[in-house]
Amino acid sequence: MSKAHPKKKESSSSKVSLSDRQTEAASLAATSSESLGGVGKYRVPIWPEWNDADVNREKWDSNRGPEDGKPTKSPSAPFFEDPEGKLLLPQCLKVHTWKRPAEFIVDKTPTVVDNQMTFDLVSPNCHLLCSELMRWIVSGIHILWMQFNCPSTEHEGWRPWGHIYSMCKVVNGHVPLFNSYGKYIIRLYWMGCWRKILVDDFMPFDEDNNLLLPASTCQSELWPMLLAKALIKVANTNLSDVCGGMDQFTFIHTLTSWIPETRPIKSVYLREIWDFLQHSIPTFKHLDDSLPVTKPEPTDAAQVKDSTLSSSKNQLLESEQCKADPDIVVCAACYPFQLHNGSFGFRQMANSSEFLRRYGLSLLHSHAVLLTRTRACPLESPPKPPPVPRWKLIRQPKEILVTAEPKKIPLSKPEQFIEVASPFLSYRTRSSGGSVPEPETKQNTPRKCSHRSPLVSITEEEETEYQEGLELDAAECTTNSPNCTDKMEVTAEDKKNSDDISNDRPQTEIKEPVTEESYYATNKPVLQKTWVDLEDFDKCFQTLLVFHKPQTYQHHIQKSHFKNTVLSKTTVAVKCSGSSTQTLSSGSLAVASPEQCPEVRGTYYLCVDSLQPSQILISFSSLLLWGHAAEEKQEMSAARRSAVLIAVPHSWTSLQSQLPVLSIKTTSTKAAVLNLPSGRHVLCIHINAALGYHVHLCSKTPFIFGEEETIMPHLTKESAHFTEQASSIFRALSRLVASFSDKQQQPALRKGLEETHCPRNISTTQEKWEHCKVFNLAVYHMLREALGRKLKADEQFAVQALTADPSLFPEEYPPIYLEPPEMWRDREPTDREVKAVTVLQAGFRGHLVREILDASKPGTKENLNASKILSSVWSTIESDAHKHAAFLLRHIINNSKRKADLYPCLRDESTKIAFADYTVSLPDTANSWVLVFREIFLVSEEMLVIPKVYSPLPNCLLHVINNDTGEEVNTVFNRVAPHVYQPNKLGYTFVAEAITPELPPSGAKWRMCLIGSKEPLPKLSRDTPVSEFSVEEFRDYYIPNNKNLICCYRVHVTTDTVATVQLQTSHPDVLIRLSILDHEKQVAGKTGKGHVVIPVFFFLVNKDTEENKQEQSPSENTLQQNEGEDSAVKKSISSSDQYQPPTETMVSLTTVCVVHKYVVQAEVLYKTWNLSESQLAFACSVKDLENNETRVNKLEDVKRSSTTSTPNRDGLKSDATKTQRKTKGDKGKPAVANETSLDLTKPNWMLRVVTDNSKAKGIDVKRDTERIDQIKAIKKAWEMAEPGRSAKAFQSRLHFLKQVQQKECGDAATEENNDASRPGQDISQSASNQKLTDTPCSFPHMDYSHFTRHQKDSPVVMDSYIEEAQQRERTEKIQTYRLVREHVLECRKQEAFKRKELMKCQLEMYQNMQAAFEQRCKNFHNTCEAFNSRHRASIKKEQEEKEALEEAQSAALEKQAAFTSASAQPPNKQDKKAGKKK
Repeated sequence: MSKAHPKKKESSSSKVSLSDRQTEAASLAATSSESLGGVGKYRVPIWPEWNDADVNREKWDSNRGPEDGKPTKSPSAPFFEDPEGKLLLPQCLKVHTWKRPAEFIVDKTPTVVDNQMTFDLVSPNCHLLCSELMRWIVSGIHILWMQFNCPSTEHEGWRPWGHIYSMCKVVNGHVPLFNSYGKYIIRLYWMGCWRKILVDDFMPFDEDNNLLLPASTCQSELWPMLLAKALIKVANTNLSDVCGGMDQFTFIHTLTSWIPETRPIKSVYLREIWDFLQHSIPTFKHLDDSLPVTKPEPTDAAQVKDSTLSSSKNQLLESEQCKADPDIVVCAACYPFQLHNGSFGFRQMANSSEFLRRYGLSLLHSHAVLLTRTRACPLESPPKPPPVPRWKLIRQPKEILVTAEPKKIPLSKPEQFIEVASPFLSYRTRSSGGSVPEPETKQNTPRKCSHRSPLVSITEEEETEYQEGLELDAAECTTNSPNCTDKMEVTAEDKKNSDDISNDRPQTEIKEPVTEESYYATNKPVLQKTWVDLEDFDKCFQTLLVFHKPQTYQHHIQKSHFKNTVLSKTTVAVKCSGSSTQTLSSGSLAVASPEQCPEVRGTYYLCVDSLQPSQILISFSSLLLWGHAAEEKQEMSAARRSAVLIAVPHSWTSLQSQLPVLSIKTTSTKAAVLNLPSGRHVLCIHINAALGYHVHLCSKTPFIFGEEETIMPHLTKESAHFTEQASSIFRALSRLVASFSDKQQQPALRKGLEETHCPRNISTTQEKWEHCKVFNLAVYHMLREALGRKLKADEQFAVQALTADPSLFPEEYPPIYLEPPEMWRDREPTDREVKAVTVLQAGFRGHLVREILDASKPGTKENLNASKILSSVWSTIESDAHKHAAFLLRHIINNSKRKADLYPCLRDESTKIAFADYTVSLPDTANSWVLVFREIFLVSEEMLVIPKVYSPLPNCLLHVINNDTGEEVNTVFNRVAPHVYQPNKLGYTFVAEAITPELPPSGAKWRMCLIGSKEPLPKLSRDTPVSEFSVEEFRDYYIPNNKNLICCYRVHVTTDTVATVQLQTSHPDVLIRLSILDHEKQVAGKTGKGHVVIPVFFFLVNKDTEENKQEQSPSENTLQQNEGEDSAVKKSISSSDQYQPPTETMVSLTTVCVVHKYVVQAEVLYKTWNLSESQLAFACSVKDLENNETRVNKLEDVKRSSTTSTPNRDGLKSDATKTQRKTKGDKGKPAVANETSLDLTKPNWMLRVVTDNSKAKGIDVKRDTERIDQIKAIKKAWEMAEPGRSAKAFQSRLHFLKQVQQKECGDAATEENNDASRPGQDISQSASNQKLTDTPCSFPHMDYSHFTRHQKDSPVVMDSYIEEAQQRERTEKIQTYRLVREHVLECRKQEAFKRKELMKCQLEMYQNMQAAFEQRCKNFHNTCEAFNSRHRASIKKEQEEKEALEEAQSAALEKQAAFTSASAQPPNKQDKKAGKKK
């Protein structure tokens, strides 16, 4: 592809001062901050989502984007600067200056891409490899280059500069051009989508003029630096980089969008890791016999170049051919250990460092390595055995090898090796003779978060000279790359080029174009390979990085949420007819500083329903830092914790908590695989992050992920296992109906149907027979449900023939009773007649059974008729087969005795729910208590129901009251617990109360969801719920009294009314008892602290009005009221919180009391409302004011002939009753009259009575003044009986007070005369005494004897007899008390003795238990010792037997050898004898 080289930028553009650039960058940052509203010091926009059209319209010579229209260049900004400011580099890389390409590339024209065939980012960047961030960038780019550009890849490979856009359009295979303005766009994947990231061309340099960003060997190329700047930007959002480690952050995910799954590498998981790698990456295999044998790897450096091309060609023959697009890519990583790991961590660090050096790696240069192949065989194929002659194969003799010692069978170690590829393999030994780059632990710059041990670096430096040769040999022996011996020459050349770039003196080179065919023959691959033993794999690496490619999954769902965002993005991708459809909604996202709002939390639900085990890949990305400086990142890294995702099994019908099945904790991006067995599963996923999060779920199995509103409708349907079980039964039944008259197929089909519907766990014949009866009845009900009517006689006969069950006669068909003839009406049948009738009935029944059995057998006439009837009926059923199959199986389950373990599909029944929503509008009242919802629900059958409330108000509470018993359903953490509701007469009342904030949400909705395990759910008593109520409020000051009463109000109703009563006090810590009395008997009551509510109470109207006239006389009422007033308070205090059921109240009052007298009373418990001195003085003044008003009213009553009612103080209630009750348009707002006249800083209370708007006029609530009215009635009666009595009594009282006042005045005058003679008397004291004379302080002596009530008419003289009698009485009382006391003491002694005996018995029991336990332990130990001794004896015996056998074998061998030697000796002797004879 041709490239257009832009003209060289003028030198003036590179001579702008650094201060001017910083000023311009600051102004740009300020402009960016102002565009977002100026909220927060660190608020900057999040990188926008990638859009091809926006990039194509980008203005490359302007600081503005495509949305700004025409560019307007400013003479003060001749080049582009990043609005986000200068790049933040790791601490080990100290930036001294920033330069543009024209400043450090002077001999060549800067280009973005120069060599498109190959690149090397290792050799020219030795001074950067002390940074772990740079090593991960370099290794990630090289791994992707090797993965996409292997020789077997047919499609176009991945190009790192393909992420860079500059002065080009978005097309495939584009090449970015050099932009003299310095504006570049990088396309990277971050937080769930591809992002558009702007970078400039300012490059950092240190004090030695070394470039601090990766560069390639081609000195004019800019793509490594530009790409690295964008990657470091993304990495700066990760907290782990601040602390000196990469943690879970990977650049491969950022460059490819592959989902990174992190798996720990431990010795206990080696077997699983080996199995996983064998199925995930290619496997090394030897050549077949038909293929030429691969030559061994050359060791001489001169032979490397010649063998490079041949080895690359034979690579496909040695291993399985690479997939064109593998599903996953597997890498391994070793992270440096930190100081806080302790001694165990140091030991692991030492072991890991030692094993890594064996394979040419270093712990100080931690990075990611690519796993390319696995090997379970030797590298070289074993030599073939020499051919054996055919004559030796006829009868081969057994080879016997005689040894002095017993031969032990050697245990061969299995060949298990993993090939790893790394750009830093044998990096220290491959370095040239120049200076070795210092590791990060040897830097002199200060580091706050670096915790690496200096011992490791010292060990590495000390062993460099000794280990250099060993590492080189190990690398040559273990490295599989053919070019490993050529690394010294290439590294020196790369180092030279790197030095030229850093010194700003580049040398021009003329390179010829390199073709892809000659690439492997002329260029050394940067990634070197070596084989690592599986046993050493866990010691070298700590983490396995598995990158999943999202395009290999058919089903995707993504959820994102950021703090203070304009629009949250949700991406849903579901495979539809072979293609994936995605819907994206994006907006301009902006994040505020973390101090402004709390952490971001989210709750989602996952539903998986599959017939096969499913795997769901969950990727979790978190945003913890954004737009912070280096110092602020250091501070926040200590306080900010990692984001957490937890998946827990969830059930709406249970409060039982379960353990999490998946937990992900990360600071960047991390993924995990959730393995679920077959069936339906519901999980609740809780997410907690600092600034934002993104969740991506991928699976090859369909699933549902979202809010409750998304998941719950799917759970109302039957599960997949249930549907499959029902469909299999229905299909078997349909096949039987279709072949009902076929002699050959019907028996097999009937047997198959029985095997399908009969559970496997039924073993006995009785249980099997009972289940068949249930199935036959279910078939009948399914046919009836499908037809929508009762079956006819012929249809019933056909069903009985189909099920082969003559006894199938449902209860819907009762026996028919015919009227007997006249001759049989008035007489009893004889025994003979009864017997004859019985015989006839048995005969008819036998005939019917025989007909049904004949009809069930193919080939008969009845069978053909039944088959025709079933075929005609079955066509109607098959029209909706899914519905009828589910009905059939559900009927079997509901009528079976063994419901729990009947079918495997019943395990999914716990996830099946039914729900109903009820929504009302919230009132607009501010900072007040409101009644939100109050409705009655009727329950027809026993059911499990869980009410769940969704309210924008945080302080919302739901009550559920049983109207029959008055009991309230228990709550757990202020939520109604799951409860089994029993059917009743009056239903259940659901009452919701809430406290509105100062700024209530306008137009908000309150929603209640009733969730049950099955249909039907509780039914609302009316069509729609009501959200508007009438509220009567009463507010007044609290006045302490002896009875501790707060208020007392009388309620009178003209119709039956349902009301809610609420009381709250100004002091929140007051214990209150709110009671409703009927005829001084408590019928409802509840206790609270500062706030108490009686959720619902039924005020009943007086039933019998005629009996109301027969009231008691006023005097009798007065006496009863005086006697019952104190007892009412005591009963209310001592009574329990149990709500008296309205039904019992109604019955008792209609039969006994007839007239209801309801009183709402509130009292203070345990004297918890303590007033200060000022508050107490205010209460006394209010009480005195009330008494004065009462006295004035009494004087007015005396003057007037006719008495009037005393004005009462109804808690500052308005006089106009109509203004207190709300109409429908008021939306339940309470009416409080004269609120301004009540000082809310003083102790006060408020009483609310809430009723329906339709019943507002039928209830009247007034202050209870019955006692005052009775007193007035008594005085009125006295006045009527004796006219003028009240006036005389008043005059007599005034006369008495006048006399007392005159006497006090005379005494005061005498004292004044005496005091005037004393010198130095204060004048103010006389004035005060004058004041005291105005009030009566003492009273004259009066004779009260005539008021004394005598016990006897005449006095009795106290004599000795009376004294003795009294003495005897006192003695008897004392003696009785002593006897009682002695008896009590004796009882206490006996109780103490019994307690001691009990303690003694318990102690003995515990001792016996301990002794028994010790005895059992002793017996167990003895048994174990005996077993061990027997085992050792058996082992010893086996060894002895084995030794004896070996001795016998050796003896036999000796004998055989002796025999052989003996047999060979005689011929020699005979020969000698023969020679002698000759």
